[in-house]
This record gives sequence, structure tokens and C-alpha cells, in this order.
Amino acid sequence: MKVVAFNSSPRPKGNTAILLSRVLDELGKEGIETEVVSLAGKRITGCIACYKCLERADGHCVITDDIVNDCLDRMVGADGILLGSPTYFGDVNASMKALIERTGMVARVNGGLLKRKVGAGVVAVRRAGAMHAFTSLNLFFLIAQMFVVGSSYWNIGFGREPGAVEKDEEGISTMQTLGQQMAWLLSKIHG
Repeated sequence: MKVVAFNSSPRPKGNTAILLSRVLDELGKEGIETEVVSLAGKRITGCIACYKCLERADGHCVITDDIVNDCLDRMVGADGILLGSPTYFGDVNASMKALIERTGMVARVNGGLLKRKVGAGVVAVRRAGAMHAFTSLNLFFLIAQMFVVGSSYWNIGFGREPGAVEKDEEGISTMQTLGQQMAWLLSKIHG
């Protein structure tokens, strides 16, 4: 089994990465292969509504000069998907939004490429807006017909400066529980 995590933070070793790593650590303890894809510094643009993915039906976006098709291939090849985003103005950041738009559209018009995979969102936040960002991630999973994993609390962690999220004991515990829950569900589906 494999889980791929996408970190949309422009800080590849910041709070979003720390939260994702706590989830991935728990998955690793259960023998699940993990991979992290950082979107930091990589070109990624939103959907242009050209519908070429529907016309071509080849499982890829017609835009080929950024990382979206590589990310989609990684999603399709995984059993589980983690999406991690910082909170920007009460929502996911632009890189995550572009990833959701493009992979979501291609997956939907190509017969549900992500159907029945396991998904979970992880959000880093300074103070407020995390619930809307968390909802944005979960809506992607739900429309893709994925199984959404929950934890002991909402999958958010508080911290502004890189590393500050380590002081959020409840947030760290939530991520650990999320990893355990995801591992359990994957073992039930693929066991």
C-alpha cells in the first residue's frame, strides 16, 4: 500500500510539512509506503475550462508545462492521498486550489480515477480560517468518490512561524491519530 502526500506550502519544511510528517510517520509504522510531493517553487496553474480532458479521455490534462499530470499520476498510483495546505485568507492556498481544480476535473471526466481511494486533508493555520480550508480539501475527496478519514479532532494545527506547530500538542496528537485511522482503513480495504 502507498500514500502520497501533497504539500502546497511555499515553505517546504514549514508547519504544513511538519503536520503531514506526523501522519506519514504513523503510516510508516504500519508498513505503508509514503511519498511527499512539495509544490513549493513548482509551476502550477488552475483549470482553464477547455474540456480537452473530456475530449481526449486519456487521464491527463492538456496543459503539460507544469507538474499537474505528474501529480495526477502519483495520485492514481497510490491507495491513499493526503492534501496539506496552509491557510491563506480563510482557504487553501493558490497552489492547492490549482491542484484540486485540475486533478479533480481530469479524474471526474475519465471515469472516476480516484474513486474508492482513501483521502485526508491537513491544514496549518495561524489563527482562523482553517475550517473553510479543511472543508475545501474534503469537498475534493467527496466529489472524487473517495473515502475520507477523520481523526480525534479536525485535522488542523496552529502555528505561524516555521516549526511553531510543534507546540500545538492537540494538533500533533490529531495528526498521529489521523495516520493511525488512515492505516486502519487502508488495511481493511486492501487487507
